[in-house]
Amino acid sequence: MDDRRVLSGIIFINRNGLRWRDAPKEYGPHKTLYNRWKRWSDKGIFASMMVGLAANHGEEKTAMIDATYLKAHRTASSLGVKKGGAAA
Repeated sequence: MDDRRVLSGIIFINRNGLRWRDAPKEYGPHKTLYNRWKRWSDKGIFASMMVGLAANHGEEKTAMIDATYLKAHRTASSLGVKKGGAAA
């Protein structure tokens, strides 16, 4: 499988907060995406890429790149409340 396609798939999964098995078929099998992500992470490849990207930034500050966010279901705020306003 083409490394560029796999890398695009890994970025797509992380950017959109998806599970591996929800990856679009265009990026290849989800198992391949996960296995490459795991292998490349263990080898420090992603860390090296981030260092390279930060080095080309032109500033001598630390550049932090983070795509972490949490999704909450629209009913999450009312899970502990029963009808009538009484707490569970």
